[in-house]
Amino acid sequence: MTRSANRQRLAAIVLATCLMAAGIAGLVHLYAKGQTSLLERLRNSGELRVATRRSPTTYHAGANGPDGFEYALIKRFAGQLGVEARFTFPSSLDELLNAAARGSVHMSAGGLSVTPERRQRLTFTTPYDTVTEQLLYRRGNKRPRDLSELTDGDLHVVARSSHEETLRELRSTSLPSLTWKARDDNGIDRLLAELDVGELRYTVADSNEAALSRRLYKHAAVAFDIGDPKPLAWAFGKGTDDSLLTAANEFLRNLDASGELRRLRARYFGHTGRLNFVDTREFWRHVRDRLPHYRTYFERAGEATGIDWRLLAAIGYQESHWRPKAVSPTGVRGIMMLTRSTAKQMGITDRNDPEQSIMGGARYLRVVEKKIPERIKHPNRLWLTLAGYNIGFGHLEDARILTQRDGANPDLWMHVKRRLPLLSKKKHHQTVRYGFARGREPVTYVDNIRNYYDMLVWFTTTADDEMRQRLLARNDD
Repeated sequence: MTRSANRQRLAAIVLATCLMAAGIAGLVHLYAKGQTSLLERLRNSGELRVATRRSPTTYHAGANGPDGFEYALIKRFAGQLGVEARFTFPSSLDELLNAAARGSVHMSAGGLSVTPERRQRLTFTTPYDTVTEQLLYRRGNKRPRDLSELTDGDLHVVARSSHEETLRELRSTSLPSLTWKARDDNGIDRLLAELDVGELRYTVADSNEAALSRRLYKHAAVAFDIGDPKPLAWAFGKGTDDSLLTAANEFLRNLDASGELRRLRARYFGHTGRLNFVDTREFWRHVRDRLPHYRTYFERAGEATGIDWRLLAAIGYQESHWRPKAVSPTGVRGIMMLTRSTAKQMGITDRNDPEQSIMGGARYLRVVEKKIPERIKHPNRLWLTLAGYNIGFGHLEDARILTQRDGANPDLWMHVKRRLPLLSKKKHHQTVRYGFARGREPVTYVDNIRNYYDMLVWFTTTADDEMRQRLLARNDD
């Protein structure tokens, strides 16, 4: 080895020693390799590779392309980094975790609970949410009170999931006879589908998954919670520099501090508890028996107005349950329950004619939407429009005034919906222009439509033929 090479080697050793003393050993590795940080390399490539899974809570087909709570978080993070997110979908949960551990992706993000076993091979961000594991059973069967009532072969869970880890811990500490069947599925959907049709008795799901899935699998019901809440976080492989992890933690902290994380939770989960078993059963029954008669009209109205036909159908269902002869005590009529004055304004001559009613309702929705300030963007613009469609734009404006008086944001639906019920209280409604209104009704109205819309989008974009047939064939149970 030459003297020059020796000097370079000595300099490298000295520098490495100093860096380690400063607590940044990860950069020593990068220096020795002559590499930039992981975050810099990612930005240079323009791509953030993320392993996730398809489910209602993470990534699914939405009305306008991919959607989901996890998807929305990742897209915002990638946007902040100035790169595009590229998603991959491993075939099992174990592969999803291994993808980050091996480094074949930059991170795994699929509603992952932070557990002791996972911490052994992965590094996690600061939590962005918490969930509670729940035992689900089929409605109509006897509801178990605790895990000791389950018999061999009753319980099916996703293999190597946090749920299985919880069950192993319970078996080792308090329930030595506890057994279950581990399934190599990528998520809970298939197990819930089998539970719904009676092919298995029990499964375990996270509370957010259970809340969303009960709208689709109407017989799935929560028996009880298992253990304490668990944090959800993004997973990174160990042994690499932490530049991307640091950026992710900063992003999540800022998202929480700004209130945007809370708004995203409200957007994806805030309306999910509104429908009960009877509501869900009736909806799917009418999807089978009534919607086919009017779907073409909803599609034509959607083409004419640029509104998703499934949103129009969800409004029509909330208004009349798709009954063309529906009449309310106040005299509104038809599938879209139009008033006489609204029908006249929209050029509708027969409110009982389903085609005219649907087209008139779609056009009137656009009229209301144009009154919403242009600065308000989707989805708040849509939810406020629906509230105005229901209660009247004047009363909506009164609620927005009350919201502003409280120091909240009148452009955010999650803030306005809290003030709408105040319009039924004298001390509040006498201070605004349009006075008394049944302010709770538009809150229920919007939440129900959001649920029906989500269900129709899932039914037309995500559900496979087998699932559709199962769902509609058993909706009289």
